[in-house]
Amino acid sequence: MMASNHFIYKCMMMSDYTVEMINDGLSEFNVEFHGPKESLYEGGVWKIRVELPDAYPYKSPSVGFVNKIFHPNVDELSGSVCLDVINQSWSPMFDLLNVFEVFLPQLLLYPNASDPLNGDAASLMMKDKKLYDEKVKEYCERYAKKEHISKSKAEEESDEDDISEEECGSSDDDIPGHADP
Repeated sequence: MMASNHFIYKCMMMSDYTVEMINDGLSEFNVEFHGPKESLYEGGVWKIRVELPDAYPYKSPSVGFVNKIFHPNVDELSGSVCLDVINQSWSPMFDLLNVFEVFLPQLLLYPNASDPLNGDAASLMMKDKKLYDEKVKEYCERYAKKEHISKSKAEEESDEDDISEEECGSSDDDIPGHADP
């Protein structure tokens, strides 16, 4: 298992992603993720926490946003992502490059307000799209700059104490920093 995780890590690094290992292991790491071009999130930079389960690639990785993002399908407090392809219909044909180059960009480009983890974002998106767009851009400005993903380890650990589990059509929802049972 360690050898395959090492390979995954190297592939992410070779694909121009900034990867930061956690706890000297190869199954937990953070990846620097940039908002997709021509989206409300363009220019934003997020730290994405990734945990690979022992059964990876047969079981999906846990992924979540570490710094705040305003999006109907991302829990604002925990960073959990509500994305069917990761939470419910994962296949061993997928890999982490799919997550960062296809799944997360599509999530940001095409939010699904009918299956929200962030009810406020979903409601605002459906009721007042202009105000929703402004709030997304405000969050990008306040929380998704390069300096926001470089906060100290002590700050991150104190943030993790506040994480609580949310529902998203699956009991296997992913929370950054917490392994799936």
